[in-house]
Amino acid sequence: MLKDFRAFVSRGNVLDLAVAVIIGAAFGKIVTSLTDDIIMPIVGKLTGGLDFSGHFWRLGAVPADYRGSLTSYADLKKAGVPLIGYGEFATQVVNFLIVAFIIFLIVRAVSRAVATLEREKAEGPVIPAADSAEVILLREIRDELRGRAG
Repeated sequence: MLKDFRAFVSRGNVLDLAVAVIIGAAFGKIVTSLTDDIIMPIVGKLTGGLDFSGHFWRLGAVPADYRGSLTSYADLKKAGVPLIGYGEFATQVVNFLIVAFIIFLIVRAVSRAVATLEREKAEGPVIPAADSAEVILLREIRDELRGRAG
């Protein structure tokens, strides 16, 4: 069984997938920061200073022993109050769109690069065409004229 597991892990596609997951997790953090720290504040500013991540609808009662703010999405959620966090949802949609767009650009660039390589490979090395008789004759005339002028 250990031998089978080692063979499974040593396959190239499993290792590639592991690397992709690790890079994807790190990339996700970058996109989250981009959304939370740059894009959403701009959107909030354009909409009158609103912070979308804190927008929610409360669906249930607040526990009697709750001491936090009634306008804090994070505090109410932590206390177990049923909420619809449409602001947080909007933030996650923006995150998704950013990631999807960047992946689209990467896939498009790779596809173009692969197509270019395949086209160059299919065409083979470019061999210059032999000079025509007219070109050879014109070169001889040019060289003769240079010889007389010099």
